[in-house]
Amino acid sequence: MRYPQSVQIVEVGPRDGFQNINEWIPTDVKLRIIEGLVRANLQHIEVTSFVHPKAIPQMKDAQEIIQKVLKEYPTTEFVALVPNMYGARAAWNCGVKKITYVISASDEHNKANVNRTIPESFVELTQIIEELPEIKVKLSIATAFGCPYKGKVAVEDVNKMINAALGLGINDICLCDTIGIANPLQMQHVIEAIKKEHNKIELGLHLHDTRGLGVANTIVAMQSGITKFETAIGGLGGCPFAPGAAGNTSSEDLINMLESMGIYTGIDLPLLLDVVGIVKDKIKPDLTSRMIHVGKQKD
Repeated sequence: MRYPQSVQIVEVGPRDGFQNINEWIPTDVKLRIIEGLVRANLQHIEVTSFVHPKAIPQMKDAQEIIQKVLKEYPTTEFVALVPNMYGARAAWNCGVKKITYVISASDEHNKANVNRTIPESFVELTQIIEELPEIKVKLSIATAFGCPYKGKVAVEDVNKMINAALGLGINDICLCDTIGIANPLQMQHVIEAIKKEHNKIELGLHLHDTRGLGVANTIVAMQSGITKFETAIGGLGGCPFAPGAAGNTSSEDLINMLESMGIYTGIDLPLLLDVVGIVKDKIKPDLTSRMIHVGKQKD
């Protein structure tokens, strides 16, 4: 089997992880964790979401967070998720250079998530690109491997969305296993079907570990040519359709596996584990990460 020499890890804990924590996380704690991630050499961090505070109160300090980290760490790529034009404008006005925009591969989930149909979401995305032509956009396709409402999602539907994104000049695409339902064979099939039609796009994966298949799906994805993965420290995150289930694939677990396989990530795992320790102490004591229990001890 062929594996890449290196992979890019995009840390989404400060956004996708924190937004699932009901209790308010003090802004200084968030900033301390982000500082630790930068020290551990995470070069790409999805750091917050410009969403209405009534929708996700945990993100009400988005402006303060993004302005401070952009000033303190100018060489790190900080990404913000935006659900609409209002969020995109707010992010741009704060100095954000790259945003994540999410559209689900099923109308049912898209309506539940953002109260819009898929075509309506693309209309708003078009407006964002027209008004803010200099901002970089990553399109995250939610429920790309399965939907909690409709069940199976046809890869043809995903390809149609990629075609629409390319028509808007968006080449950065992330496939999201939102409910952690994908299995390795399905992962291989979906990636191969997409690459057959779109062999020049920048394709990444955002895998949840709801059923314990996050790392297994990553291995198959690498064998299929994927080299960019979104993960979260401590396995933070969650699935609203499976309360109590594991969240995102754990950054430290995946990085440990990759480095032990000789696949370069550029991330300092011991320093990252220090950050996970802060998350465990200050935010969530019952993390699903395996490496937090192993710690820094050597085999």
